[in-house]
Amino acid sequence: MGKGGGEGDVNMAAWLVGVNTLKVQPFKLPPLGPHDVKINMKAVGICGSDVHYLKTMRCADFIVKEPMVIGHECAGIIEEVGSEVKSLTAGDRVALEPGISCWRCSYCKDGSYNLCPDMKFFATPPVHGSLANQVVHPADLCFKLPNNVSLEEGAMCEPLSVGIHACRRANVGAETTVLIMGAGPIGLVTMLAARAFGAPRIVIVDVDSHRLSVAKQLGADAIVQVSTNIQDVSSEVAEIQKAVGAGVDVTFDCAGFSKTMSTALSATRSGGKVCLVGMGHGEMVVPLTGAAAREVDIVGICRYKNTWPLCLDFLRTGKIDVKPLITHRFSFSQSEVVEAFETSARGGDAIKVMFNLD
Repeated sequence: MGKGGGEGDVNMAAWLVGVNTLKVQPFKLPPLGPHDVKINMKAVGICGSDVHYLKTMRCADFIVKEPMVIGHECAGIIEEVGSEVKSLTAGDRVALEPGISCWRCSYCKDGSYNLCPDMKFFATPPVHGSLANQVVHPADLCFKLPNNVSLEEGAMCEPLSVGIHACRRANVGAETTVLIMGAGPIGLVTMLAARAFGAPRIVIVDVDSHRLSVAKQLGADAIVQVSTNIQDVSSEVAEIQKAVGAGVDVTFDCAGFSKTMSTALSATRSGGKVCLVGMGHGEMVVPLTGAAAREVDIVGICRYKNTWPLCLDFLRTGKIDVKPLITHRFSFSQSEVVEAFETSARGGDAIKVMFNLD
């Protein structure tokens, strides 16, 4: 279940031991349960939340109080299966869904297991993550990769799942004009997901010209560079609406700041929808009354649910290509772990930083 730690001389993992301090140290795995599999990790991506934990030892209300293994975007090869596992065998390449829900609460029983209050999620304290040589995980949260999908692409199913869940929440389809605030990794996968869901026109907005150029290369129909100044919202909304060329049906705020949400609410057409994906600000001041008077609906997302099969199908068929998002690769050693996280935190031309484990 991703829990464990202590003495061991074989399985190594990247431990978050303090602010800006990662150490590759032994990681003792829990026993293999009858419905579990043991996986040799092969590809692990760095998420913005991983960097946030590294810099502050917390993310939202989750606080790292003791050393924790980092990482949750992952794929690997099964080494051993539990006695009751029928669907997978040793040697299978799999992508891992990192959250283990209780399956007993009302949310789980209703199918909304992503809202489970007892969720045990890789690298969310106190649960250990997956940047390790091996992990033990429930078999039903391990999804076999199609032959033409790489392990790196399998690891990318985790961030892609956020975009797919957001598109489902916002009911994106073949007649949905989409605006995306933020061209970081989640904004970009949301753009790819929206296109795969059929969105005919997608405009993406960011403060960074390089990320906007990447978005354009990945298929954005138009890009708009904006400022960080809240006073510019009105003029930027006019520029955005001109770039869209029609009413914005759905806006995804993949940054989550007061300014981006204010822009989203103002730019979206009456009767449209704003989906808040990013979590930049815990509290915001936004023009809610005017948006409500125009019947602009606001929805949020909590991670994802039942997304891995669709992710893998999109990757298998080529409807989504995540490979261009992987900009930097590192091996698994003390020095490379440190350098990889520094590269991800620095931003610049880094979109997705990926570990390749032997």
